Amino acid sequence: MDLEMKPLCLFDVDGTLTKPRQVITKDVFEFLKEKVKPHYDIALVGGSDYSKITEQMGGTGLNEFAFIFSENGLVARKNGEIIGTESIQSFIGEEQLQEFINFALRYMSTLNLPAKRGTFVEFRTGLINICPVGRSCSQKEREQFAEYDQVHCIREKFIQAITKQFPNLPFKYSIGGQISFDVFPKGWDKTYCLKYLDDYTTIHFFGDKTQPGGNDYEMSQSPRVISHTVKGPEDTIKQLRQLLTTL
Repeated sequence: MDLEMKPLCLFDVDGTLTKPRQVITKDVFEFLKEKVKPHYDIALVGGSDYSKITEQMGGTGLNEFAFIFSENGLVARKNGEIIGTESIQSFIGEEQLQEFINFALRYMSTLNLPAKRGTFVEFRTGLINICPVGRSCSQKEREQFAEYDQVHCIREKFIQAITKQFPNLPFKYSIGGQISFDVFPKGWDKTYCLKYLDDYTTIHFFGDKTQPGGNDYEMSQSPRVISHTVKGPEDTIKQLRQLLTTL
């Protein structure tokens, strides 16, 4: 089968190919390389920046992926080369950006959580990541917050407060992973990366946060993709095995 004629398997990273903020296991990576890639082009799309995706992919082997879309595709790479970028700073302007960030920091200063650490607002090229517990938290503190958030809906209530404060900002809010949520202009969700994939007539998307409000939801609803909701890396491999039986 010619490379151009292969369908594409497009993977979310966190919670799909890896456990939350963990590194991909050798078994998962080898399965993609040896079993999936001979029949499908493979690509990544994540809300994290490129350095975090690189870290979660073990720092090597990224050349196995035809495309890597970091920050929901707002920084796009094909065969390792950048083919497109978009900036939230140029879109919204510094004045509104600071007003938004100041409100988020004030709101977080009123929260009482099991733990608070550092890096509560992470400014990326195409989005803002808000993390009430702080991205420098330990794995144990991450899990503590995730459990606390399930009960107290910290991130959901935070988004409601922001929406009330800034009703006219053209932002969307997407909960992903265990500890944070992403803020980005409407239309800059993961479907943004599809503009680079016009050559593919068949795209299978695998993601774990496909429920409304999750950061895979919009992609899962796109008519351009065949969506697969997964529960973690093991389930991703299970569903890939089923997909390969249809060849």
